[in-house]
Amino acid sequence: MTSTKLSAKKLLVAGVALSAALGLGACSSDDSSTASDSSSSSSSTQIARPEPIASLPAIPAGGTTAVALDADFVAALGTLGLTPATVGGATLADGSISFPITGGTVTVFDKASGYKPYVQGTLLHEGSGLSLTAAGTTVELTNFTVDPGTPARLFGDVSVNGELAVPSAPLFDLNGSTLEPITVDSSGNAILQGTTVELSPEAAELLNTTFGTDALAGGLVIGIATITVPTS
Repeated sequence: MTSTKLSAKKLLVAGVALSAALGLGACSSDDSSTASDSSSSSSSTQIARPEPIASLPAIPAGGTTAVALDADFVAALGTLGLTPATVGGATLADGSISFPITGGTVTVFDKASGYKPYVQGTLLHEGSGLSLTAAGTTVELTNFTVDPGTPARLFGDVSVNGELAVPSAPLFDLNGSTLEPITVDSSGNAILQGTTVELSPEAAELLNTTFGTDALAGGLVIGIATITVPTS
C-alpha cells in the first residue's frame, strides 16, 4: 500500500511539473489581466517564497522529447533546399525527431499565491540536436534547454559549419494551449503530448541571414511535441 501511494505521488509530481515545463503555463488564457492580477504582480517581489505544490529536484535521464514534424514545415525545408539531419543522440524516423532528456529540475508554486514566476526550472537535452544543410552550409541547433517561463521557450546552441555562432539562443516558442492530459504507458512512463513547437522570431532571422533567404518567419509551426519521462 505504501508503494502504491509513493508511485501515485511521483506520478503527480511528474505530471504537474513536466506539464509546466512543456508550456502549460504559457497559455495566455490563464494570464488575462484583472485588477487582482495587477495588484499581485506589483507586490509579487514582496511575497515570501511559499511551499511548492510540485517539485522535481532532479529529472531523471532516460526519457525523450520527440517532435512530430509538421507537413508544412517539411515542405518549406524542401522549397528552400534545406536538408534536415540529427546531431549526437537525436534520432529521426517516421517523420518524428527525438532528443534524449539528460536531466533538469522543475518547481511549481500555486499560481493563486501571487508568487512569480510560479513555474521555475529547466529540462535539459545535452549532446543532441538538429542540423540544416544547404549549399555547403550546415547549421546545427544543439544542447536544448526547455525554460517554462512566460512565454515558455526552448533555447539551444547554434553552430555554423562547426563553429559556435550563438550560445543559448531562443530557438523555439512552446504553445501549451494544445497540451493533452498526462497518460501513463505500460512501462510506467509519464507521457505528455500536444505542445505546439513554433520557430522563434530570433531563430527565423538567424536562419534567414545564414542561408540568404527571407522565407522563414517566427511562428512557423515546427510540429507537436511528446515527452516521455520515467517516474521512478
